[in-house]
Amino acid sequence: MKTLTIMLIGALIISSCSKTSLVQPQPKPQADLLDNTAAKTGNGNGRSTAMPAYYDSVLFTVNMKQLSDKAAENLIAHNSSINAIYASNDLDEEQDFVPVIDAIPGDGFNPLWQQFLIVFNEGFTPHQFFSDEEVLDAASGDNPEITLVNTGEIYRCSVIGPK
Repeated sequence: MKTLTIMLIGALIISSCSKTSLVQPQPKPQADLLDNTAAKTGNGNGRSTAMPAYYDSVLFTVNMKQLSDKAAENLIAHNSSINAIYASNDLDEEQDFVPVIDAIPGDGFNPLWQQFLIVFNEGFTPHQFFSDEEVLDAASGDNPEITLVNTGEIYRCSVIGPK
């Protein structure tokens, strides 16, 4: 019975946020990728908040729903396994670049995401990142290319299909 319960929980997690493609996509023009951002009008649930996001150079479609400020504060204080999403703009705004996520199901995934804004430092040309490793590398060192700004916002994520 215990094994059945664990298998059922695992199946629910995988079906709500699962990797949808193993194929490496060819880079697309930014306008094509960004025409379906969370900034589009809608009720905040369902496909109206769908947007593209990269994970290790693979493009996914994710559905992001922002949690309340109080819920975010509580989760940040008490949940050490929240994932990160790196974005050029607040997720409820149109994006300059496709956001990057740091986990998928089977690779440290938690359906809660803390938003970090990517701000390019003076002297560096803004460009698209394709993995969390690229983002973190760009934010480190003696002369970092970017600064990561913790917004304190938490989003619930579902992977809903390939781009």
